[in-house]
Amino acid sequence: MVEQCKTGNPSSQYELYSLYVDAMFNVGLRFLGNKEDAEDVVQDSFVDAFKKLHSFKYESSFGAWLKRIVINKSINYLKTKRVAIVPMEAHEFHLADEEPIEADAVDLQKVKMGIAKLPNGYKQIINLYLIEGYDHVEIGEILGVSTSTSKSQYHRAKKKLLEIISEL
Repeated sequence: MVEQCKTGNPSSQYELYSLYVDAMFNVGLRFLGNKEDAEDVVQDSFVDAFKKLHSFKYESSFGAWLKRIVINKSINYLKTKRVAIVPMEAHEFHLADEEPIEADAVDLQKVKMGIAKLPNGYKQIINLYLIEGYDHVEIGEILGVSTSTSKSQYHRAKKKLLEIISEL
């Protein structure tokens, strides 16, 4: 189907769009927290993906490639709204010192509500690390920060998320 899209076949493009639009909307919504902004970013992402489809080299799945475009566009959108991640190179946190949290002890609905209440910078780190599965090196590359900044921001975001959840 991707090869047919590369030739400009509109029905293949629509079919590919239909397969991925809902999942990409959910990714955008997690980052942006706003339905309209997520719709705009996803639409722009698909336009860019179809324009740059010739550069897709099958090194990953099409969905993973598209997801990266949506994440990058979401982050760039937030940057234009001046949502900053504060560099913390001087402050290294050691996550191994924390007490483990029992998975069953945390209600998934509370976690979702807690993430929604996080400041946007923290929400980005939590989404990239916990939900999207990127490691801190990859997050640093995506956000243009150091690995240690990614780790420290994750630590702060996680701490804030636990505070919010405990108040729900």
